[in-house]
Amino acid sequence: MVQTPIETDSLYPDSDGKPMADNTIQYGWIVRLVTNLKWLLKDQVAFVAGDLLWYPVPVEVPPAPAQAPDVMVILGRPDGDRGSYKQWEEGNVAPQVVFEILSPSNSAREMLAKQSFYKEHGVLEMFFYDPDSHDFWGLVRSHTDQDFFPITAINFPWTSPILGIRFELAEDGLMVFHPNGEPFQDPDAFMEERDRAKEERDRAFAKLRELGIDPNQI
Repeated sequence: MVQTPIETDSLYPDSDGKPMADNTIQYGWIVRLVTNLKWLLKDQVAFVAGDLLWYPVPVEVPPAPAQAPDVMVILGRPDGDRGSYKQWEEGNVAPQVVFEILSPSNSAREMLAKQSFYKEHGVLEMFFYDPDSHDFWGLVRSHTDQDFFPITAINFPWTSPILGIRFELAEDGLMVFHPNGEPFQDPDAFMEERDRAKEERDRAFAKLRELGIDPNQI
């Protein structure tokens, strides 16, 4: 009897059926992290994604081992659209940094399972933050064959060795800073900055045209 090959979509679905976030606070944190990290790494070869399924190894029968970090950063892989992150199709480059923003529905057992998965599959830095209780912790290692070093609020202020971003804990919760010291901004701020840059460019182009210069030929 000839077996029917299992479709790739059945082996590696692009969705785990779970919502991206359970509430607006968790969603806001995910979007803020993704937006700021994309901005931070815009001049590097890097892929930043939120709530994207990561498959570390290929399988012949489902279920394939997978996790969907709230945010993951993969240095050395180009930006672009993906339905999921299949590591063996990406030069076997694992996410170096992952973030989890907890919601009331998350259990300690679930977080321990995520930590175990990330440890097994090569993550170098993982950070967990509960915006309701302001609890924060992380696990960091220099290389995949080394033990993890725990990071908690007692280590603050603390800087990520890989990304150079700094973590601090204020009375109203976690604060994250770019390497230049500027705090992570809300996504709207980046849209406003982009709009200002476009307006300045349009004014400069208009001035060049007044002078008889085609800006597209410069």
